[in-house]
Amino acid sequence: MLEMRENCVIKTEHLSKEYRLGVIGTGTLRRDLQSWYAKRRGREDPNSIIGTPDYEKGDSFLALDDVNIEINRGERVGIIGANGAGKSTLLKLLSRVTSPTDGSFQFRGRIASMLEVGTGFHAELTGRENIYLNGAILGMNRSEVSAKIDDIISFSECEKFIDTPVKRYSSGMFVKLAFSVAAHLDAEIMIMDEVLAVGDMRFQRKCLKKMRELAEQEERTVLYVSHNMSTIQELCNRCIVLEQGKVIFDGDVDEAIKCYLGGENDEFFSAEYEDDKYKDKVNNNLLCLERVKYNGRTTNIFYPGEKMLLQLEWKNLMDIDNLNLRIEVYDYRRYPITSFLAENIYKGKSGENGSLRLGLDIDMLTQGVYYTRYVFTSSLKPDAEPETVEAASGLVFRKTRRNVGSQPWKKSWGSVVLGEAEIIE
Repeated sequence: MLEMRENCVIKTEHLSKEYRLGVIGTGTLRRDLQSWYAKRRGREDPNSIIGTPDYEKGDSFLALDDVNIEINRGERVGIIGANGAGKSTLLKLLSRVTSPTDGSFQFRGRIASMLEVGTGFHAELTGRENIYLNGAILGMNRSEVSAKIDDIISFSECEKFIDTPVKRYSSGMFVKLAFSVAAHLDAEIMIMDEVLAVGDMRFQRKCLKKMRELAEQEERTVLYVSHNMSTIQELCNRCIVLEQGKVIFDGDVDEAIKCYLGGENDEFFSAEYEDDKYKDKVNNNLLCLERVKYNGRTTNIFYPGEKMLLQLEWKNLMDIDNLNLRIEVYDYRRYPITSFLAENIYKGKSGENGSLRLGLDIDMLTQGVYYTRYVFTSSLKPDAEPETVEAASGLVFRKTRRNVGSQPWKKSWGSVVLGEAEIIE
């Protein structure tokens, strides 16, 4: 039995889940014995699926590897990571859909989970009947569910179809009703696995607002898996990053997203372009960008009041006239923040080397990690839009913390600092 602190509602200790590759039941004892006997004699399995590889005994996949977490009452915890990182497996274990291979976990309170569209619904029953069914699963009696059913139906926006069998519902209607049931019935822990992505944007925002209210006003605990980082930022006050079944970060939401998206990489990305690894394919390569560097710096950290001095060097692959440059700046989520433009910067002959030195005023950017991208364009045809003739990912830079007055600037406020508001009397 795990020891849990008073405010803790979920605790895992060395939680692991292993799956054996290629191991599926044949459906009958007779066929299982056939397969075992054939394998023992070194013959082909008569019940194997045609085209599947032969897995050796012991081949396995560790979906979760020694996960140790504690989640407190009222926390809104985001769980992020690449496909196959173990997010859904963790939620299935906590929802008791499957059992762990090793380790243990404990929780306090009732759990309402939405692991996939239609989970916990009986296709032949109506929406109304499924509401009572879910309430019974959570241990609520008929009168307790009846007291909440009007709110559930209203929130779900399915009043017109509530007495229709749910097998005729669209996936969006499934999600609306399922979330409404999970949010309104008496469950202390809500587990959501990417299901809101099926619903429309307006209903997503409605659900996120409802989950925040439940956590803040009723101290419900929310575990939320999503690949949409904006919804993670909007809802969660804590975030866990999984990678290959292991917890690699647990803490602040913005820092977790940086970790997941690679925003903590302070390397210069590529000062010299020895190959096309960091370059985009374009229709007409008039030049080959060879080197980008900061002038007079040995670090990529910039302080308030400093300009970024860049030097770009390239080789002309063809004659160039009216060369333009656009330097794009992205935040750690790869969202575009701003661009710097320079027009008619160069002309030269094929085979010549070209270079450009320029200064960028980045003082209005708030603290954080930023990525740059360089896009060269040229007017290849008269009276036509300039075409991209070279494009490459560029240097990474970090801006230090910037305060406005006595208030520390928060990343959620944005990436551009515009200063204080003017008071007009």
